[in-house]
Amino acid sequence: MRANRVIIVTGVSKGIGCATVELLCSLGYRVAGWGRTAPDFEHTSFRFFSCDVADSAQVKAALEQTLNLWGSAEVYGLINNAGFGLFGRIEELPTDDWYRMFKTNVHGLMLATRAVVPILKQNGSGHIINISSIAGLQALAQASAYCATKYAVRGFSHSLCAELREFGIKVSCVYPGSVATNFFDRIPGIEPNEHMLQPEDVANLLCELLETSSNFLTVDVEIRPLKPGGGRK
Repeated sequence: MRANRVIIVTGVSKGIGCATVELLCSLGYRVAGWGRTAPDFEHTSFRFFSCDVADSAQVKAALEQTLNLWGSAEVYGLINNAGFGLFGRIEELPTDDWYRMFKTNVHGLMLATRAVVPILKQNGSGHIINISSIAGLQALAQASAYCATKYAVRGFSHSLCAELREFGIKVSCVYPGSVATNFFDRIPGIEPNEHMLQPEDVANLLCELLETSSNFLTVDVEIRPLKPGGGRK
């Protein structure tokens, strides 16, 4: 069954996206990676399509290229992973940063979903997994813009789930805590470390969600590192 399923993953250059692509391919899925930068990964079951998900024309082109390669009947999953965070006090954060985050984290997620949903409806099944964040459940100081985008992903996911479940399409929203990725490049004083979740941990969860039985729906999954500070000595 896996070999007959195509999974689209956005934001595949590094971190969670790249780890997910690698695991999906190892499990036998065919994977279309949509992103601005190609990952350092090659596999016979993987194709990268250059795409800024915040640009509707590029999303349309990436979908057309994916369908030209594999056809629409095999498209089963969409993992909306593309996103980034910029931080600062509300009076200091440039408004352009606010708009940029919403453009990718929210509008881009919507555009990719909007493009794929008609295909999933036509196929009568599918699974959309949206990557939110703990910041979509718990507000953080100096992260008002980022939190706002991730709360938006949560609301979008819940509404989409109610809208699509009658068509046999699952929608799940995942809220990771700190993950050791390049996300922290923009946050002074915090370095990725072994006490954080690892990208491979999140990838394992995403693949497990894709492989639940047809009548089993997971709506929300909150995941955190067990000992983010390294535990007691």
